[in-house]
Amino acid sequence: MKARFLLTVLTLLLFIIGVKAQTSQAKIVFETTEHDFGTFKEAEGPQSYNFAFVNQGATPLILNNVQASCGCTTPEWTKKPIAPGEKGFIKVSYNPANRPGPFNKSITVSSNGEVPRTVLRIKGTVQQREKTIAELYPRQIGAVRAKTNHIAFVKIKENEVKTDSLEIVNDSDQPVSLDFKTPPENLTVKVVPSTLKPKEKGQVIVTYDASKINSYGFVMHRIYLNVDGKADYRNSIGVSATIEEDFSALSPQELANAPVATFSEETHEFGDINEGDKVECVFTLKNAGKRDLIIRNVKTSCGCTAVTPEKKVVAANESVPLKVVFNSRGKRGRQNKAITVITNDPKNPTTILRISTNVKTAG
Repeated sequence: MKARFLLTVLTLLLFIIGVKAQTSQAKIVFETTEHDFGTFKEAEGPQSYNFAFVNQGATPLILNNVQASCGCTTPEWTKKPIAPGEKGFIKVSYNPANRPGPFNKSITVSSNGEVPRTVLRIKGTVQQREKTIAELYPRQIGAVRAKTNHIAFVKIKENEVKTDSLEIVNDSDQPVSLDFKTPPENLTVKVVPSTLKPKEKGQVIVTYDASKINSYGFVMHRIYLNVDGKADYRNSIGVSATIEEDFSALSPQELANAPVATFSEETHEFGDINEGDKVECVFTLKNAGKRDLIIRNVKTSCGCTAVTPEKKVVAANESVPLKVVFNSRGKRGRQNKAITVITNDPKNPTTILRISTNVKTAG
């Protein structure tokens, strides 16, 4: 009985000590931990709400940190210790700029309270504002704007003709007359309409005739816009295409006897070199087919890399070296360069060779 009585007394003492320790801590109590902004317009700008709280503990409350889940949400809070019974606040602002649609963000509050972390939450729906012409058409080309200043024909056969267009808009308060300087022979360019009223939209129409350019692989041109009869090299549009040889007319017999391009290796690692060094390697190209292999084009990804084929026509079962020289002048760190070899092999017309090195700087 005595032992049981002592155990009961000890348990009661521990309970009293625990309650006293608990009530001696700070205690943060919020009026609400969630706020719904509802639906508002993006043009209204940042929206704010004050989360009010009171310290219902017995010691001063200190907010150690308030961390938002997103950079679009900015918290401000009471920095001084909050005495027992006093109030504090956490002001949360949400910036809706370029963030249309619903949102749901959390704010984590860390304190010395008996509950060390509290999560607040804001939500709402942003109605997208009407975008300006400059935002819808970010590329400025003289007095007009476009969504891009590049027309890409991607892949086009060597004898193919394709047409594409680029939408433009006159963002000035005056009509503008538009035409182009003499474009490359393989391009036909026109503007419709040729005179754009203020805020009027038009089209730059480009026709690409691949039969008029003796080239294979990736080709880039620039066409230059004249505005009210005035030329300015800055008013340009890029036109690109990857020109491929057309093998569609080859018969099964011709395909069976076609050239076949094979390489001894397709990658080469130079290892560590010093800045300013020139290093070279040789890739061996073999024609494993039955007819002449023609090297249509060799292009590098960087002017620092030079490639010299020994010959352009490779007979059946013949091998030829492709000498590659890399100049590390002005380079530093890891370098990876590509060499694109285009041939008349109908099954594998394009091969990409790769060289790599690590350029060390002096000191």
